[in-house]
Amino acid sequence: MSGISWHYVLKFIITGDAGVGKSSLLVRLTDQRFLANPDPTLGVEFGSKLITIPEENKVVKLQCWDTAGTESFRSITRSYYRGAAGCLLVYDVTSRQSFVNARSWLADVRQHADPHLTCILVGNKADLASGDAPAVTLPSDTFGRQVSTEEAELWAKEEGLLFVEASAKSGQGVQEAFEVACRDILRKVREGVFEDDRSPGVKLSKPLANGVDLNQQSKSTQCCGT
Repeated sequence: MSGISWHYVLKFIITGDAGVGKSSLLVRLTDQRFLANPDPTLGVEFGSKLITIPEENKVVKLQCWDTAGTESFRSITRSYYRGAAGCLLVYDVTSRQSFVNARSWLADVRQHADPHLTCILVGNKADLASGDAPAVTLPSDTFGRQVSTEEAELWAKEEGLLFVEASAKSGQGVQEAFEVACRDILRKVREGVFEDDRSPGVKLSKPLANGVDLNQQSKSTQCCGT
């Protein structure tokens, strides 16, 4: 690639209720492992990953900011929305309330982020889902699916969001979610919606003297958000 390690750097935010598995999705993406009992996110956590999009003949570097899902950190995490090109809006398929609350998180993103941001709705914990969602909301400790794929897909379509179900535990759909969002962002770059080097969440790479190993796993580090 003529010394280019990646073609674009894309800024992503990951948002949604506490406990829906945002940190686990990020660790699955960057380290290919599962965090069974992750510590609560304090402010934000950061991770990066190189992804190849073959049909675009592009390598992109994802810079992902995993934001806390508690109200006490909301004012801090909102500042990370600014300049993002992509967003993973995460809910738990076994928690109806997390899906209902996704509307509030989406409103926050739309208020504070780039209006052209690509947002993908991600139904996490698909490995815990069994059968169809019930007709009525079950208690929060009830095991099984509480949000049907069809309902989430319909809401995503109504809101102009992309959609995928995923499992941080098994890895199902995790990289797919980021790849689908990346393709949409690259489409917007081609169409001039995002401008190279003039849109904060999309940075065009400069040729480097020495390339890096594209298979090198990126480390995930924690940031206090201050």
